[in-house]
Amino acid sequence: MKGKKKERKASAPFFSVDAQEIARKVREIATPLCESEGIEIIHVEYQREPRGRVLRVYLDKPGGITLEDCASINRELSDLLDVHFETRGPYSLEVSSPGLQRPLGRREDFETYKGCRVHIRTRRSMGGRKNFKGILEGVSGDRAVVRVQDGTLAVPLHEIAKAHLLREDGENTC
Repeated sequence: MKGKKKERKASAPFFSVDAQEIARKVREIATPLCESEGIEIIHVEYQREPRGRVLRVYLDKPGGITLEDCASINRELSDLLDVHFETRGPYSLEVSSPGLQRPLGRREDFETYKGCRVHIRTRRSMGGRKNFKGILEGVSGDRAVVRVQDGTLAVPLHEIAKAHLLREDGENTC
């Protein structure tokens, strides 16, 4: 059979799908694990960075998340991901607290942090810009409403690439 390639049907690799789909699947797998420990998943993101692919899972719980909580969930989630996904190529799994610049990813986050300073980056340009800083005014319909320097902006939730609280001085103003 010289010159003829054997056709192989490959299973879908973990990183061949859209980053949002990966985040959704990881959240789905991690939720029962975290809930059993009294921990809430705040945000999940997958992205390419200069050092390689990174899968980040941000956690919180009443009284705050500890280093031991993060290490425990990291170990267990890593095992679950090994079972549920075929990976092609290396990636780093990072499990941490949301920190001062807490990411906002769920609709309820945009309501919970109403009145806080935020930074929102959109997928597409809006009025010639993709980055907006302002005061979060909540959610109206399917849009996050932000008071920016030159007025009020209503950003469709599906157009938000990334959003997080702004706490440059370390003060928790929310």
